[in-house]
Amino acid sequence: MSSRPVENVWDYPRPPSIEPSDEHLVVVLGGLTIADTSASYRICETSHPPTYYLPIDSFADGVLRRIDGSTWCEWKGAASYFDVVTPARTIRAGAWTYESPTDGYGDLLGHVAIYPGKVDSCSIDGETVQAQEGDFYGGWITSRVTGPFKGAPGTLGW
Repeated sequence: MSSRPVENVWDYPRPPSIEPSDEHLVVVLGGLTIADTSASYRICETSHPPTYYLPIDSFADGVLRRIDGSTWCEWKGAASYFDVVTPARTIRAGAWTYESPTDGYGDLLGHVAIYPGKVDSCSIDGETVQAQEGDFYGGWITSRVTGPFKGAPGTLGW
């Protein structure tokens, strides 16, 4: 359990906040550690567990393969995507980035978010993350955050 204070996602702001994090993040796919950092950013938005953006250079060489396509976030702008690739597994569109983030989110430049439910595991300060429900969301749930969380069936209109 984290020694950091517990947060309720209903206390997070809208539009979402961005804050630096020194939590130790580790991402594993195909039995390999593909990312490891203690210098990330958290996006905290009402009803969502935090989404973590890791520096692109914290990813192992060759695991992020840029793909065509984009989506639009009303707060952060156009997101572009990566396949996440190891010799054992490939996760289609498993990570995303903002190459030209909107005003207020410029710190995301050069950072990549990953869907924790699509990889073998993600951890924060040694605690294994539970993925936010839904195939669109990339929130990281630990004992540090309480909900209920958007993403489960019936929560689309929240």
